[in-house]
Amino acid sequence: MSTLGSSLRAALERSWYSAGGAWWPLRPLAWLFRAVVAVRRNAYGRGWLDAVEVGAPVLVVGNITVGGSGKTPLTLALIERLKRRGLQVGVVSRGYGGKAATYPLEVTPDVSPARCGDEPLMIARASGVPVVVDPRRPRGALRLVEHNGVDIVLADDGLQHYALARDGEIAVTDARRGLGNGWMLPAGPLREPASRLDEVDLSLTHGADRDFWLAPGTVHAIASDTQRQLADFRETPVHAVAGIGDPARFFAMLREAGLDVIEHPMPDHHEYAGTHIRFADDYPVLMTDKDAVKCAALADARHWRVGTTLVFSDRAVRRVDTLLDRLCRHARRAKETVSQ
Repeated sequence: MSTLGSSLRAALERSWYSAGGAWWPLRPLAWLFRAVVAVRRNAYGRGWLDAVEVGAPVLVVGNITVGGSGKTPLTLALIERLKRRGLQVGVVSRGYGGKAATYPLEVTPDVSPARCGDEPLMIARASGVPVVVDPRRPRGALRLVEHNGVDIVLADDGLQHYALARDGEIAVTDARRGLGNGWMLPAGPLREPASRLDEVDLSLTHGADRDFWLAPGTVHAIASDTQRQLADFRETPVHAVAGIGDPARFFAMLREAGLDVIEHPMPDHHEYAGTHIRFADDYPVLMTDKDAVKCAALADARHWRVGTTLVFSDRAVRRVDTLLDRLCRHARRAKETVSQ
């Protein structure tokens, strides 16, 4: 994207998350987009368009706003809770930011993020479960069930992809940014009306003392096996690089740990070059897991990725476990039906 294009996009996103900040020339387009969304959803609801059943339960994790809200760390936490229940889990993703020659693409730890996208690669490396990328999510989910033999499919960022039939939906909202100015695209950040949150199985808010939040964990060198604790970086200023939906969230976490942070916010799914992470000093460079998967070939001894641990509130974990237990029962029934 050109510098001018990046500047326009940044200005537009700032307006999305400002009270009453919708650019008035875009409001008619937002009304049109809202109508198109309603017609499309109604077509699936009435059966005029087919939603594909894949032979195993599907749990969708998504949001109704553009940009990051904590879906990927939540997906990783759900994978671990399902694995502890004895289920074989698989993840299907659009693979935003990646471009493969053919689909479906099975994501292994050594696949280039340029082919599969940063988030699917991060999930594959962190979880060890099968991850398939496909713009046609039903085809990707069928690959997981038929080729990988998974018991349950998690659809990462698939809330609006109604062609894939689903048995459960979790919508995630970022507590700091909320629903922005409340307008639909392109005047605001909403992909669907706010009322959509009343229809999902679980609507979770990501933020301190909300339904879940991220606590900093071990800090890993990108170019070696060295590990440190975040408190070790209090001795000197640090460069903080974040190409996620809300970079400010990462910077705030580092400051709360007592670090002196020099901010380097990047667009979500940013394509990195060496100049983006190398600076004219020897200060450490800290980045998110999502950014680190794209910077391995660019990193040296100054570059570190900050691990995180997802923490559920007591209320949220009860609601999450109730939903997962229901899906587990569904998965076991589906498996018994196939084996008969």
